[in-house]
Amino acid sequence: MALRDRDWAPLALVPALALLVLPLIGSPGTWLTLTVAGLAMGMIIFIIASGLTLVFGLMDVLNFGHGLFITLGAFIASTVLGAMGDWTGSEQLWRNLVAVLSAMLVAMAVAAAVGLAFERCIVRPVYGQHLKQILITMGGMIIGEELIKLIWGPAQIPLPLPEGLRGALLMGDAAIEKYRLVAVAVGLLVFGALAWMLARTKLGLLIRAGVQDREMVEALGYRIRRLFVAVFVLGSALAGLGGVMWGLYQQYLVPQMGTQVNVLIFIVIIIGGLGATGGALIGALLVGLVANYTGFLAPKVALFSNIALMAAILLWRPQGLYPVVNR
Repeated sequence: MALRDRDWAPLALVPALALLVLPLIGSPGTWLTLTVAGLAMGMIIFIIASGLTLVFGLMDVLNFGHGLFITLGAFIASTVLGAMGDWTGSEQLWRNLVAVLSAMLVAMAVAAAVGLAFERCIVRPVYGQHLKQILITMGGMIIGEELIKLIWGPAQIPLPLPEGLRGALLMGDAAIEKYRLVAVAVGLLVFGALAWMLARTKLGLLIRAGVQDREMVEALGYRIRRLFVAVFVLGSALAGLGGVMWGLYQQYLVPQMGTQVNVLIFIVIIIGGLGATGGALIGALLVGLVANYTGFLAPKVALFSNIALMAAILLWRPQGLYPVVNR
């Protein structure tokens, strides 16, 4: 799509929302703190949701078991970081970042491997059958959560931040937590990598073409099933990465955390438009900002704020901000 033909209206929603609430909050320092916190939360949700967006867009699979890979990634990270206590306890930031990066890579690898098995054993028999997909993937997630309880136990597990990522940076009256800046940076890196892959590589071209017209891709001689598997594994790995980020954001883990985050993920995907990576980014940022702003301004309605946001977006654009497929 040429730049002159690009629909820029959804891109203005994030800065417009931030500017609209500034007078309501009053203090610029508090506004900046809440805005960075909302952007960090949104970036983490985007990392988790981006893989599922691709999975649904290309594979037409309603994977309600996506939360399993989030939980698995977080618990794997707790084990890796626990074994690297000398690195996480160091006051040297580079040692902390190496420990977190190691946890991310291991979590992504394990989540990708489990995702491959999940696709072959659970998802593949129910391609094209949405009701069965919902039931069987939810069942797979429940079984996965019970296995996680068996390995790590059912109790809540703390996941403290490495020493160098604790605390906040003072910017005038605003206190910006260090980890939230890291979360924003990681989210931008993931979005940039996905955008480059989808726009500049043959795999990305096939994925985008498959989202638009799967039959045409098959007619050109490409094996769409292999592409399905690659996308599902990539989505699982991104969910594992997001699980690490979310666990460190919350600083504790429970076996049900994936189920809890699933609601936010599907809200983001619906807001952004089915199969749209850019739409998922905007939707995730809106969800993060709205959650933080309403939590400060009206805590009693914070739990319903994202549902209200989704309803408002769908009243404006019933197919989401950037729909690329019609389901």
